[in-house]
Amino acid sequence: MSGQYIEVKTQTGKSFAGYLAIAEGGKGPGIVLCQEIFGVNAAMRIKADFLAEEGYTVLVPDLFWRTAPRIELGYTEQDFQKAFELYQHSDEDQGVEDIQDSLNFLKTLESCDASAGLGVVGYCLGGKLAYLAGCRIPEVACAVGYYGVGIEKTLDELENAQGRVVLHIAELDKFTPPEARQKILDAAAQYSNVQAYVYEGVDQAFPRKKKKHYHKPSARFAHERSITALHQSIGPVYDLVALWEAHIRYEFDTRDVPATMATMVAQPYVNHIPTLTGGVGYSQLARFYQYHFVHQNPKDMKITSISRTVGSTQVVDEFIMSFTHDSEIDWLLPGVAPTGKYVEIPMLGVIQFRGPKLCHEHIYWDQASVLVQIGLINPKGLPVAGVETAQKLLDEDLPSNTLMPSWSSSEGKSF
Repeated sequence: MSGQYIEVKTQTGKSFAGYLAIAEGGKGPGIVLCQEIFGVNAAMRIKADFLAEEGYTVLVPDLFWRTAPRIELGYTEQDFQKAFELYQHSDEDQGVEDIQDSLNFLKTLESCDASAGLGVVGYCLGGKLAYLAGCRIPEVACAVGYYGVGIEKTLDELENAQGRVVLHIAELDKFTPPEARQKILDAAAQYSNVQAYVYEGVDQAFPRKKKKHYHKPSARFAHERSITALHQSIGPVYDLVALWEAHIRYEFDTRDVPATMATMVAQPYVNHIPTLTGGVGYSQLARFYQYHFVHQNPKDMKITSISRTVGSTQVVDEFIMSFTHDSEIDWLLPGVAPTGKYVEIPMLGVIQFRGPKLCHEHIYWDQASVLVQIGLINPKGLPVAGVETAQKLLDEDLPSNTLMPSWSSSEGKSF
């Protein structure tokens, strides 16, 4: 936990507690993060810290302060019963008032940049309140609701939303049955500033890590959509290309491991897919870079860029890596003695960022092509190619389908 608890003054002179996490770098756009029915528990504080890494100053207000101040519940059956009881006694209008008070508090902080507006993100109970805040509070430039319950009953309020509204719906959520879900989708389709997404085969709480409904692919997809909407609405804006190019400059040009690690989050992750090399976490990845990557690459290794796609949170880089195999390369050809062969490999990198730091890399290439080029695979009679894979990427006019014996059989046929 990197944040702290603070007191938020209400418009009536009372106060309630909230958990405050300051943005990476000390200042960023403000977000009010609305709790589930379990209070401002560890899961919500972790989400706040995570959003702070993304560059936001985040306040999680205690929405149960009137009935059970500072309550923190887990996920046992007893906790569920208590949480549901608190939910039944909560008042949505008062919840929106608490969000307004929280937004007002954020605007007083030096660590909050409110110049482009503010955001509200919520889960479960908080998902519905985030939606209502987006509809009722003009300064909410972006509202993101995860599996909010009962939104279909207040769809008439959508016409009042002045900012962006993003809704994440779990297909198997029994609290939002198919007919309710369809009403939300139909209503969202009528507004250019509203997006509603359904995540197939998952239940409520699918983004909650280490719990039974957690579904990593859906959670990551939803998070990327949320961050994209927030970036486009309130910022911050990062030059991901510059960040990525600095990272690879430290890897391949200056070969500086501490500088490379400084471009990454505290616990980064790198996976070279074909060889399962890389590392998870700072210590493992720093060890990998120091002893098995940065200082092991051939001196003539170079990268030729082919294309680059830049999103809100990631860069997809297509390139050709070329080198002479004059030393053992642990990450690319582990355990293979130098062959002296010159190798050219088409590669694809998917580089994810969290705020201004790189958080993971997935690097793909055709290992069969590498093995053909260094002479460990005889391609004769096999559907594999060697350096031709790189050559074809550079020159699309080179012949296609040369590995397909049946290609000539379709010549002259109608289609």
